[in-house]
Amino acid sequence: MDKIFIEGPNQLFGKVSISGAKNAALPILASSLLAKNTSIFKNIPKLGDVKTILILLKHLGVQVEVTQDAIKLCSDAVQRFEAPYDLVKTMRASILVLGPLIARFHRAVVSLPGGCAIGQRPVNLHLDALQKLGAEIKLQNGYVYAKSKRLIGTKIKFESVTVTGTENIMMAATLAKGGTQIVNAACEPEVIDLANALNAMGARISGAGTRVIEVEGVEALQGVNYSVMSDRIEAGTFLIAVSATGGDVLIQNCNPKYLSAAIDVLKKAGVKIQEQVSSMRVQSNGDLTAIKVETEPYPGFPTDLQAQLMAMLTQANGKSVIYENIFENRFNHVAEMQRMGAKIRIQDHKAHIFGKTPLTGAPLMATDLRASASLVIGGLVAKGRTEISRVYHLDRGYEALEEKLKVLGANIFRQKEGKEVANAERVSFL
Repeated sequence: MDKIFIEGPNQLFGKVSISGAKNAALPILASSLLAKNTSIFKNIPKLGDVKTILILLKHLGVQVEVTQDAIKLCSDAVQRFEAPYDLVKTMRASILVLGPLIARFHRAVVSLPGGCAIGQRPVNLHLDALQKLGAEIKLQNGYVYAKSKRLIGTKIKFESVTVTGTENIMMAATLAKGGTQIVNAACEPEVIDLANALNAMGARISGAGTRVIEVEGVEALQGVNYSVMSDRIEAGTFLIAVSATGGDVLIQNCNPKYLSAAIDVLKKAGVKIQEQVSSMRVQSNGDLTAIKVETEPYPGFPTDLQAQLMAMLTQANGKSVIYENIFENRFNHVAEMQRMGAKIRIQDHKAHIFGKTPLTGAPLMATDLRASASLVIGGLVAKGRTEISRVYHLDRGYEALEEKLKVLGANIFRQKEGKEVANAERVSFL
């Protein structure tokens, strides 16, 4: 497996361009199952999770063509309706083929999903909602067996906010007979992006981005040419990295309004951020103030930036507190950060971070996608050599992160599997 090595401490300067959003690309690629003819999707990031869902779609019979700047998908020849465990186990978003398969092809067999080990993320909300739309659902041997005639629109009220549940039901409802109302819907920008893509296919969706989404079913959807939004979590990760290390970076191809909660938090910590329509300039001298933060559903502070923020707060003066309200196991990175010298105490769903604490490089193991990003930030701050293994987690959600950091001046190097570390022209270890 690949490893990443960082020689620190680093400061970051220059410009970086944000890639397409993983959490928007995955449901939008899955939505191609709903449409007749060919769909063309642009600004798709080159990520492990994107590769996984394309393999899954190809397994189902979708014609997949990857070009330099687009992915072309046609689902007219789909003849398989099973998403097997071997293809689903590494990525929870694979469950997003369930709604489209039932809506258009009236049957689906989908393995219960895997993904990051950050806590329970049950799919019962998806299944209960599909049953209300008229699908027959059975769980057996770790698989969801679903079948239906044409789905019938109805009112769906989620017990708790679920992003993938909102997306799955919104996609299924596009081809249902009559209207569907989704109450307590997720408001994330990625949900809006999916709704925009579906509407471009001919769907009739309103209210995306609010707690109530209305979907009026249509007879059929057509292929579309659509460009996916930029990744707000990648942009937020760079915001936090520069805040932690110190520096001055222009972050391009991003929408600051989707990061308003994170920007407010960083400003309270003493970071200077200038917002433009599609870019942000972040400046930090490394003099940070301790803060208290709670993760919340959008538009609150995103759980997907919690681990990165914790790495930054090890460098803030005083005691910071993070309340993790979304996932119960999202402190897996703490033990690895403590190996670097971080002073962090976990109490139930709270993390107490004591700073400013000097970090030192250490061998580390990534446990999930966002935890791996936090370890990279820790390595950028730490003095000496940091070695991060299991970086396949990182590659699931960040496109060429180490290359982008290198352009900003970071002393960072990826060791490919089976190759020696010693590579003096790329990185030097003290």
